[in-house]
Amino acid sequence: MLLEMKQISKSYGDVRANRGIDFDVRPGEVHAIIGENGAGKTTLMRILYGMEQPSSGTVSIRGKEVVFADPKDAIAGGIGMVHQHFMLFPNYTVAENIAIGREPGRIRFDRKAAAADVTRLCETYGMTVDPLAKVGEIPVGIQQRVEILKVLHQGAEIIILDEPTGVLTPLEVKELLEAIRLLAKRGKSFILITHKLNEVLEVADRITVLRDGAVTGTLPAAGATAEQLSRLMVGRDLNQSQRPPSKPGASVLEVKELTLHGGKTKALLDRVSLEVRAGEIVGIAGVSGNGQSELLQAVSGLLQADTGTIRLLGSEVTGKSPCELRDAGLAHIPEDRYIWGANKSAPVYETGLMGHQRRLQRRGFLRRKAIRSMVAEWVNTFSIKTGSLDTLTQYLSGGNLQKLIVARELAQETPFLIAAEPTRGVDVGAMETIHRELLRKRDDGGAILLVSSELSEIMQLADRIIVMFEGKVAGELAAAEANEEKLGLLMAGGKLDG
Repeated sequence: MLLEMKQISKSYGDVRANRGIDFDVRPGEVHAIIGENGAGKTTLMRILYGMEQPSSGTVSIRGKEVVFADPKDAIAGGIGMVHQHFMLFPNYTVAENIAIGREPGRIRFDRKAAAADVTRLCETYGMTVDPLAKVGEIPVGIQQRVEILKVLHQGAEIIILDEPTGVLTPLEVKELLEAIRLLAKRGKSFILITHKLNEVLEVADRITVLRDGAVTGTLPAAGATAEQLSRLMVGRDLNQSQRPPSKPGASVLEVKELTLHGGKTKALLDRVSLEVRAGEIVGIAGVSGNGQSELLQAVSGLLQADTGTIRLLGSEVTGKSPCELRDAGLAHIPEDRYIWGANKSAPVYETGLMGHQRRLQRRGFLRRKAIRSMVAEWVNTFSIKTGSLDTLTQYLSGGNLQKLIVARELAQETPFLIAAEPTRGVDVGAMETIHRELLRKRDDGGAILLVSSELSEIMQLADRIIVMFEGKVAGELAAAEANEEKLGLLMAGGKLDG
């Protein structure tokens, strides 16, 4: 056995993140770890990578017990980790990023030798990358390859991939999964952490499921089903109901010829026009960095467009502040929950209060009992795991904070909702709840502008799908005619036949 983790337990005060977990990895194997938010996946991997020490239990590599005091020790022990958010320097070349920490040259960094090393590395593992390209100028999918090559250059035998496909197009996902298979055939082992069950079933050899810090099952991927895995993750069968047809009404949001440069020569938004009507969900698809973020920030008042108009419920709101737009009928689940969605140093109930403070006050004083009752109801409905309502927001897991923000914004009961990555980082059970609530809002006559990097989510929820590429609307499809092939083509800058 290449890696064995035996009876790993980890406690933070009264919270037990890991409960006697047994986990192992064989040479040349892809072993996936799945589970709900707070199931213990991240803690287990932080222990393996030397970022945490277990309260009890042992880690062995090739039969020898090891203790990794920090990531540097783990790297020396043959463990590499590709984080969800890439750890690359955009202004450096591919070769410079890969060579950092192991730079060739006795006195000065030998860039020519570094490029030659990367070329050899690419040839060895069948991964084509230009060693002299600036990282900030290459596609996200190629950046993912650079991260994998970096850990291979460090000598990794076991590579941890944390949500590796979150920002990739369908074609890039396919290429990544093929690269994982090829590397596994050449003896490298992978630990794959993801919530995308279809990818797990496609690439993994074995799957370990965690729930509440303990293993609920380890099974071969061959013969496993998404329904079976979901049941192990949440302890029940999930509702597989289909989206009912929409009944669009009057126009709620109208965006016309919106252009935004943001101080750059090339437009971040280039004459973007769209409409969202009452009783429908309009999805925005596209690879991250193609204008979706700027569009949402312009519509929500966080950025001011150079030209174009925005109308909400028939009134022009171009240039209005976020507060004015909220008063006009807009609620906003932001794509970055930490920057725009929460105060990390505030207690959970105060983060829940944001946007509701006017109606939950009397004679200038907040109605604290009503506030706590409201947030407690959300905690129950959305299964938000928190020690108490007085726990600081920074101690919530990312997925649990996401659920709190979604609950808060849905409770605004506004005519228009921006839902940006509404299920980012949440588990399948919470995803089911959030999808149900979004559809309920739509069916009650609400208008929703949905942005998601998950094509499956877009296709499951949206009534119409708009694809953005390089700041422009690349195409629009009705839900009935959309599929991953068509959307992926538009996302990559291609055009549909006819």
